[in-house]
Amino acid sequence: MTRIGIIIGSTRPGRNSEQVAHWVHAQAVQRADATYELIDLAEHPLPHLDEPMSAMSGQYQNAHTKEWAEVIGSYDGFVIVTPEYNHSTSGVLKNAIDYLYAEWNNKAVGFVSYGVAGGVRAVEHLRLVAGELMLADVKTNVALSMFHDFEGFSRLTPSEMQNASLTKMLDELVAWTTALRPLREADLRSV
Repeated sequence: MTRIGIIIGSTRPGRNSEQVAHWVHAQAVQRADATYELIDLAEHPLPHLDEPMSAMSGQYQNAHTKEWAEVIGSYDGFVIVTPEYNHSTSGVLKNAIDYLYAEWNNKAVGFVSYGVAGGVRAVEHLRLVAGELMLADVKTNVALSMFHDFEGFSRLTPSEMQNASLTKMLDELVAWTTALRPLREADLRSV
């Protein structure tokens, strides 16, 4: 069965991304088209990128990189939950992405963002990164507003419109993940 990892893209104390990811997960596990699991970056502490070789080489030296590669490599697609910090994503998420290359290839990704402007600028940044990693990003983005989808800027209270956007994004994600399966299988045969 297709495996989708829901990446909690912040490790900041008091982070909203954890409750957003749990909301995504609660909706996703009601579906029968894939299995959905949380990947919490707080449980995968990666130092600032410390690999001597480019990730494109696939020659990982450090145990933490090899473990991270196994985690990401085991999934067929991803939902990335990202905050928006200073018109971009979190440093910890960008660092975790940069550690790897082939493990992201020929998979699909959907985004759930949040911030005062819905986190859309963080997603625009991540879409550029995804393209470089041969990670196909789906069109629909769930953009949660700190003003309208959170009570007191801290308790998630998504509107029905956001639930509908999440459903549409997950539909697109599963479709693209399925469509890319032959490319992933071809990559595995060439190893």
